[in-house]
Amino acid sequence: MVEDGMVAPKVLVGIDGSPTASWALLWAAAEADRRGWPLHVVHALAMPLVMSVYAGPTRFPPPEEVADQGRRVLAEAAAHVRGRHPGVSVEEDLALEEPGTALVRRAGPDDLAVVGSRGLGAARSVLDASVSVRVTSRAECPVVVVPGTGSEDVTVPPRRIVVGVDGSDDSRRALAFALREASLVEGGAVVAVHSWQVPVPLDSAYLAAGGWSPPDDLLDSRSQEMVTEMVTRVVDDGTEGVAVSVVRSDRDAAEAIVEAGAAADLIVVGSRGRGSVRGLLLGSVSQGVLHAATVPVAVLPRHPRPR
Repeated sequence: MVEDGMVAPKVLVGIDGSPTASWALLWAAAEADRRGWPLHVVHALAMPLVMSVYAGPTRFPPPEEVADQGRRVLAEAAAHVRGRHPGVSVEEDLALEEPGTALVRRAGPDDLAVVGSRGLGAARSVLDASVSVRVTSRAECPVVVVPGTGSEDVTVPPRRIVVGVDGSDDSRRALAFALREASLVEGGAVVAVHSWQVPVPLDSAYLAAGGWSPPDDLLDSRSQEMVTEMVTRVVDDGTEGVAVSVVRSDRDAAEAIVEAGAAADLIVVGSRGRGSVRGLLLGSVSQGVLHAATVPVAVLPRHPRPR
């Protein structure tokens, strides 16, 4: 039951008629069913924005054939969801904005947004800012990016969840989110991954030749202490039954998380994005994971707005 003055949470998913968006729709519908939330399906037409002296910024209305095609995409998606999940309430939304803007504007802090990913891959540049990167860097709610796997296993409830931790407030929220998600599924388990890789400003081969080596034992010990403290602080009465294991690594953080999450149902990472064009141009662990992961990835906002 929703208290007076509060908006009920929803699962929000963007679709464009592509196979990639279809997998995102399947994941979002299954999650809405599992949570008992309504599903808000958005199809964005990306109509041009023009400036007017009298009316200010205004978007061109879509041609009727374009609007009809958009409505058909939404109707087919809604019918597919109702056929698989008859108990889920589905709302169709034909938006005029660009896809990323449409999703961000409709997502509240208590919602869950879902987008598909075409898989940018290591060979493509982060400058090719996909909708998934834009939404994860700007939305004020958790965003799940679903890869186009081509397998209906994407609808399996997330029982094994891998989460990246580094001792920051962002990763504490990510760990808490992962624990809550795992607690909703029987047999849910969380794997916390921490990388204690030390960036060396000088040539590592030159340093090694001089007899210097990183204090691995000390770093590993401190890594263990940090992760143990985080888990102890984050676990509460609702998540104390979730099995938690830890993977510590001296590899690149994104690589360590992706490797640990290869057989997982969901990867969770915090976001340190700046929510602007500058933020999109900067590399981060979350963007590295998004580019390489083959399972759904949940990215938490950096500054969640309180209810």
